[in-house]
Amino acid sequence: MQSSCASSLPLPAGRGPGGGYYSPAVSIVMAAKNYARFLPEAVGSVLAQTFGDWELLIIDDGSTDHTPAAARPFLSDPRVRYFRSDTLGQPRAKNLGIGLSRGALVAFLDADDAWEPTKLEKQLAVFTEKPEVGVVFCRRTLMDEDGRPVPAKSETQPLRGSVLPDLFTQNFVCFSSAVVRRDVLSHVGAFDPQWDLAIDYDLWLRVAKFHRFDFVDEPLVRYRTGHGNLSKKLRDRVDTAMSIMHRAESRYAVGDAVPAEVIADGYASTCQTIGFVMRAAEPVTSLRWYAHALRWPARRVISLKGMIAGALAAARGRRVQGSPENATVNL
Repeated sequence: MQSSCASSLPLPAGRGPGGGYYSPAVSIVMAAKNYARFLPEAVGSVLAQTFGDWELLIIDDGSTDHTPAAARPFLSDPRVRYFRSDTLGQPRAKNLGIGLSRGALVAFLDADDAWEPTKLEKQLAVFTEKPEVGVVFCRRTLMDEDGRPVPAKSETQPLRGSVLPDLFTQNFVCFSSAVVRRDVLSHVGAFDPQWDLAIDYDLWLRVAKFHRFDFVDEPLVRYRTGHGNLSKKLRDRVDTAMSIMHRAESRYAVGDAVPAEVIADGYASTCQTIGFVMRAAEPVTSLRWYAHALRWPARRVISLKGMIAGALAAARGRRVQGSPENATVNL
């Protein structure tokens, strides 16, 4: 197995199986930490792609399970490369993968998710047809910890073009669906190590200020849910999302492209999302988030309705079902 303590400086080319140098059309970055039980399905979905000019970089960020053993059988394919890091954290591990990659396009796949076979083929066709596009994403389906399909609420129509105002209010780009031009990452930077969660949301806001988005209107990603402390993660992610939104407003000057009422709506809708999801398990916490949303006038009616529903549910002992997996507001 390969291991690396290398910096994140980009490598211009790699030595191919025949001894010559080459750069694949697309580099796939997969950061993995203690996901040995999911990794074979994720890597297998890359090997099954109908488009074959890719490299896969598995960044094992200090796993304590049998992730190295799970990765080993795939290293017989010269397109698959494995690197072991020393608990860098999610953003730095992904940045290491970007830095070690060589393709003009960079795709992301979390080690607990999987792709449909035609994903890369269909997304790369969009890049070929539209050279002005910086990011191409797609729809997703949900699966549980064991890989069984999970029903999901219907998603809104994806957006293309200059999407910054809509993206500020709702992070609609599934991370494992995204393919990005390398020169876009060179322009705006990669993942910010300041954040441990919602790192893709911060990146997409920076990208969307300057570059266009597009999508393949098909569910080409299988997104795994239900294998973590979702309530705790959601609280942490919302706190982080609020910080990211504030920094985008104050430091990235997104207000130049995003109307003030849209910025206010983004803050309010994010608070309402966690208020709704927390209503069943933690009604007091839910009421606090709805109360926080009252600061922004545009959604006060919705916030008041949420507070009333939460208070009634708590008084009657009813459980209102929320779904962290389906919450899409900046998470």
